[in-house]
Amino acid sequence: MSFPKGLDEVLRDWAFDPHSLSVRLVKADDGRDVIQMRVDLGILQMETQGRPDGQPLQGFASFLDWMLDVEKRDEDFVMDEDQCFEADREFVQYYHRRISWLRLQHYHRAVEDADHTLALMDVCRDHSPDEEWTMSHEQYRPFVLFHRTQAAALAALDESDAEKAISEINSGLEQMREVFVEHEAQDEFDDDEMVQQLVKLKDSLREEYEVGPSLQERLAEAVRSEQYELAALLRDELARRQEH
Repeated sequence: MSFPKGLDEVLRDWAFDPHSLSVRLVKADDGRDVIQMRVDLGILQMETQGRPDGQPLQGFASFLDWMLDVEKRDEDFVMDEDQCFEADREFVQYYHRRISWLRLQHYHRAVEDADHTLALMDVCRDHSPDEEWTMSHEQYRPFVLFHRTQAAALAALDESDAEKAISEINSGLEQMREVFVEHEAQDEFDDDEMVQQLVKLKDSLREEYEVGPSLQERLAEAVRSEQYELAALLRDELARRQEH
């Protein structure tokens, strides 16, 4: 009778560092790419496509896809205990892969996983069994938006588009502000550590790449100063750029 091999050799060759996120992209036995994360007491391995665990749920690529299908058939359904459990599993899996993509500097993939998590948060909020369970997840929405904003800005920088990077930061900050306002915590917004980090990144990009005010910022200033004709022109230009 044969027994599974231990991980002694693998763990010995890849020491765990409690002060740093250790992630690598490697080839599996069949040649596909997989992400490995070194954690205390072992290694997590994640697929790069679909769900990080590579396990479809009831014929769907992810639990989110399954939930959206159920929602089409019954928009008023309420999640049961098993569905809450599966949602939590998917939240954790996509969190691990999102931070792995950030560490590997695959920023577009980090944006995709953040968007998946935000969409799952939306559907869970809409069909939550109770307010307490809802808030246990909604409290992390600014954190996911923070990661998404970072990733989107850095992806734009990879494309040598500093103006777009700053625009992504402004957009992310506005979405985060809306969450704070929704939960009547707007007074805490400016002092939030994640908000301050994004503002600091925006200011550094503006200085390093000598980027002036974005269209959104010029539009906001025109509205504040009641320059409505200028605001209309800027709004039209912004719409043209977004359409393009």
